[in-house]
Amino acid sequence: MAHFSWKNQGDSTLRIKAFLAQRGVSHRMFAIIKRGGGQVLLNHKPVRTIDDVAPGDLVEVKMPAEQSNAVVAVSNLPISVLYEDENWLVVDKEAGLTSVPGKADRETTMVNRVKGYLMSEGAEDLVPHVVTRLDRFTSGVALLAKHRFAHGLLDKQLQTHTVDKRYYAIVDGVVPDDHGFIDAPIGRMDDDFIRREVRPDGRSSQTEYWVINRMPNQTLVKVQLHTGRTHQIRVHFKYIGHPLIGDEIYGGPMDRGISRQALHAYWLEFYDPFSEIQRHIQGPLPEDLKKILTENATADVVSKS
Repeated sequence: MAHFSWKNQGDSTLRIKAFLAQRGVSHRMFAIIKRGGGQVLLNHKPVRTIDDVAPGDLVEVKMPAEQSNAVVAVSNLPISVLYEDENWLVVDKEAGLTSVPGKADRETTMVNRVKGYLMSEGAEDLVPHVVTRLDRFTSGVALLAKHRFAHGLLDKQLQTHTVDKRYYAIVDGVVPDDHGFIDAPIGRMDDDFIRREVRPDGRSSQTEYWVINRMPNQTLVKVQLHTGRTHQIRVHFKYIGHPLIGDEIYGGPMDRGISRQALHAYWLEFYDPFSEIQRHIQGPLPEDLKKILTENATADVVSKS
C-alpha cells in the first residue's frame, strides 16, 4: 500500500479536502481512497471530511493497492529499465513495440511487459499507468506511473506542458535554419483514422527544433515538443518539406537504411512531486539510428548533444 504524508507548514487552518487538493489529491481520488480500502489519517487518527488541518498537523494518505486486471495479459518478455523508484518506472522502449494493448497486440506490448516485470519484483500495485506514450515505431524513453495517484499528478504537468520531452530525428533534405519553431494546427485527415495533417481546424501545435548536423541529403535535428499531438513531429516536419526518413506514412524516403521513422525520444524531464525535485532521464541511441549516423560520420556529434 503506497503511503504519503505531509505536514501543514503554513500558518493557516484548512479543511482536510482543501489541504489534500493543494497536494494533488482530487475529490474523486479522496473518494477512491476512502471507499477502496485506503486510509486518510490526521495526526495518526482516521480523518473525517469536516476535520480541519491546523498548522503543524500531519496528514497521511495510504493508497489501496491496485490489483491485477485479468484483461491485461502478463508478458515475461524483456523490458529495459532506465530508472525506477516506488512511484515511477522509466523504460527504454524499442522501435516496433506497441505502448499499450490494442487490436494489433494484446499480449506483448510495453504495458504487458511492465506488468510482468512488476510481478517479478513482487510489487503490490500491478496496474502500469502510461504517462508518456510513444508511437509503435518511435523508440526511446517512456515514463510510467506505478500507481494512480502518481499518474494523476503527472497528468496535470502534461496538461500544462511542463513535462519536457526531447527527441532526435533524421529528416529528409538539408534544413537551412539552425533553429526553428513550427506553429501549425494539427487535425485528423478526412476519412482517415490514422493519419494527421496541418489544417486550419486542427488543434494548436508547437514544435521547436535545433539542427545538430547536416548531411548530404538529410539532417539530424534535436526536437522539443511544446504540445503533445498524435504524430506531431512527423506531421510538422512533413509540413515544412522535410519528412522523417523511413516514415512511409508521411512521405519520408524509404531508401536510407531504415524502415521505420527515424525518431527517438532520448530525454525526459519532469518535476517529481514526491521528492520535490526535477528528474531527468536520458536513454541511449538505438543501433539503427547509430548506424546511419556513423555511416555519415556524425555519431560523435550525437554523443555530445
